[in-house]
Amino acid sequence: MGSDSENEKSMKEKKKMMALAPIAKPLAGKKLCKKTLKLVRRASESKCLKRGVKEVVKSIRRGHKGLCVIAGNISPIDVITHVPILCEEANIPYIYVPSKEDLATAGTTKRPTCCVLVLTKPTKGELENEVKEKLQTDYNQVVSEVVEVTSSMF
Repeated sequence: MGSDSENEKSMKEKKKMMALAPIAKPLAGKKLCKKTLKLVRRASESKCLKRGVKEVVKSIRRGHKGLCVIAGNISPIDVITHVPILCEEANIPYIYVPSKEDLATAGTTKRPTCCVLVLTKPTKGELENEVKEKLQTDYNQVVSEVVEVTSSMF
């Protein structure tokens, strides 16, 4: 019985990888993907998250800093091709995750999301010290791993 569920999981993983866009680089590995989605969830709970291409682009152009997480299985791909360029110009680290559905779940929305921007501080108000510290440590850890993955590519 256990092998059937494992087999189904591996089939789902293969389907996710087949649907990936050719520009989805740097792609997060399993461990980094899990950490990144956990960071997205925590940022969403503390209102430090911008969802969708329009909001992310607007925030980047306004000079907000953070971590950009982009889904790798977007179709048509033209929707997100300009986001990595904007991130590089603004010196914002970015990483691709395999699934837009997983990204939406982590961002606490039911609608699949192309990309999110994890901000270091909320746009309105202030966070409690304890929540802010936890978010900051998670953010720093993920960003350092993303920078490591990105630097190994070039």
